[in-house]
Amino acid sequence: MSAFDFRALDGAGREQRGVLEGDSPRQVRQLLRDRGWAPMDVSPAAEGASRGRLFERKPRLAPLERALVTRHLATLLAAGLPLEEALGAAAAQADQGRAQSLLLGVRGRILEGQSFAQALGAYPAAFDDLYRATVAAGEQAGHLDRVLDALARFTERRQETGQILQMALLYPVLLLVLSLAIVLGLLTYVVPELVGVYAETGQALPLLTQGLLALAAFLEAFGLWVLLATVVLAFGAYRAYQVPLVKARVELLALTGAPWRRLTQGVHASRFASTLAILSGSGVPLLEGLRIATDVLTNGVLRQRLVTARQAVAEGTSLHQALREVGYFPPLMLHMVASGEASGQLEGMLERVAGHLERDNERLVSAFLELLKPLTLVFMGGLVLLIVLAILLPILNLNQLAI
Repeated sequence: MSAFDFRALDGAGREQRGVLEGDSPRQVRQLLRDRGWAPMDVSPAAEGASRGRLFERKPRLAPLERALVTRHLATLLAAGLPLEEALGAAAAQADQGRAQSLLLGVRGRILEGQSFAQALGAYPAAFDDLYRATVAAGEQAGHLDRVLDALARFTERRQETGQILQMALLYPVLLLVLSLAIVLGLLTYVVPELVGVYAETGQALPLLTQGLLALAAFLEAFGLWVLLATVVLAFGAYRAYQVPLVKARVELLALTGAPWRRLTQGVHASRFASTLAILSGSGVPLLEGLRIATDVLTNGVLRQRLVTARQAVAEGTSLHQALREVGYFPPLMLHMVASGEASGQLEGMLERVAGHLERDNERLVSAFLELLKPLTLVFMGGLVLLIVLAILLPILNLNQLAI
């Protein structure tokens, strides 16, 4: 029995969407007719959800959705439910139709005889290599509930970190956008009207006032062209970034640039260490764990160095020595990995160093954001001060002439 997405018209002529289980699309259509509905489309679960969409060809799960699904499955399996029943219950619990379709699609494949990891492999955009490899290791070891619980904590921790950063960035970004909008409004509408009154006196305007008037006239005449040019330049920069040579230079600069080097290296190191820790704890072989942890990273230069390091480990080099040759990992991480290899507690050491690096990254980001807030206020205050001076200087000049 498989899961199918459907679209149908109910007795009142309203379109209904959902998921039904059946042996074939024909049986699902009959089930819909038994309800008094007219079937419009029936397709395998999670495939119909992406049909006809230009930018979403593969079914996906948001990080928060995947964390919730994984947590539900871990709880249900720990309670003793069989896997197929746990998937059905988790699908019924899911709020989003997309998650429900995916879970029922996975359940259908398991009922057809596939393993859990093989069923997840049908939806690679929703369940990445890390997720599938960890699940496969948990199935082989016979403790799938504990592995899913670790995956849920891992996904939740990443989601919480991302939300903290987003909320921290929200205030300065909103402040900057609103301040720029106010300044542009003053330049375009308020300054020309007020200063135009002073110009009628025939007196020469101060240079600052003349400059702001020229800027206001320029924005009024060519503002749309400036916006269009900005969009074109941004698109051009994006396309240039797709060129392999340019992308490699930018990624190398991100790893070695003085102002941001520590943060960039810390982010990649913590992600690599946390991924390798959960894979090692789930029983995934070290070489396979290194491959998956390397693929998780987004920096191509670092990934290439780690491919070389993995080959060195395969040839007998110790992990900490191979990572030392990479050259972009913090010394603390290298010492912890060496200690973990020597004591046989590599998983625990990786978890500890990943937690330390994540906290260090959060402190760096928080310090940067705390510095950004007053700098934004000073910058926007300076712009407003210039506008106020441009308005007040002609008044002062008129008062001096009257005296």
